[in-house]
Amino acid sequence: MYHHKYRLVIPFLTPAIVLYGVFVLWPYVQSFYIALTDWRGVSARRNFVGLQNFVNLVKDGNFWNAIGHNLELLIVLPICTLGIALLFATLFTQAEHGVPGAQFFRVVFFFSYVMGAPIVSVLWSFIYHPNIGLVNALLGALQLEGLQRTWLGDPATSLWAVMAVVVWQSVGFYMVLFIAGIQSIPRTYYEAAVLDGASRVSMFTRITLPLLWDHVQVALVYVGIAALDFFTIVAVMTEGGPNRASDVAAYYLYTTAFRYGQFGYATAMGVLLLLLTLGLSVITLRVTQRERVEY
Repeated sequence: MYHHKYRLVIPFLTPAIVLYGVFVLWPYVQSFYIALTDWRGVSARRNFVGLQNFVNLVKDGNFWNAIGHNLELLIVLPICTLGIALLFATLFTQAEHGVPGAQFFRVVFFFSYVMGAPIVSVLWSFIYHPNIGLVNALLGALQLEGLQRTWLGDPATSLWAVMAVVVWQSVGFYMVLFIAGIQSIPRTYYEAAVLDGASRVSMFTRITLPLLWDHVQVALVYVGIAALDFFTIVAVMTEGGPNRASDVAAYYLYTTAFRYGQFGYATAMGVLLLLLTLGLSVITLRVTQRERVEY
């Protein structure tokens, strides 16, 4: 019986496994090898240099400056993005005291995620424009000219301006994720809590959040991986400037490879980012692991 089952399954799995190995696993193996060479990316010549690229990484101040910005994102993004997404998901799933037009707002908030990072980046570049941008225009209309800035050109504000764009774009995705989780919670739990006189805050902390924790855990992993990437919006809006004030590891890797032709060194950065991402994911899953609540 079991042998017949495997005879049926193996022919279907083999093509998928082969394709995965050729297009996913083999490039990873190649990357680990290229990271140990001085490949310039324009010829087949690759001189083996061992761990020299990783030694140079340790001494590279620009790389650690970019990593520092990623760590700032790793702190700010989960708090802001998931906090706002949880708030909206809770408001838009309340049958009795929810926000009017909740279905409309769900679509509006998710639309920013559907637009894609390049479009969002161009849009917000105009919004932040110091002369014709909406942000400075609103500040001027409110007679707050002292707060007007060259938002993307000021080292003190460029990274924070880009962070705000990422939060604005990604809130809709996590809101939909949390809404799906909240809607799967039996309404009888909330009805019983109301009969017991529980407040709305108490219902959120004692019912919604514990039963939604699996979704929160997944969201933390997703947003952590995004914080270690952050390439597209930085590349379009600031190109890591001014003076590397908004540089991130992924964009520094890109410029090292395609602007300066140091593909071996850039690949070493990619290998290190891969290990950091895997380590972060494992740590997040371990730290946020809780006993599963069944309902």
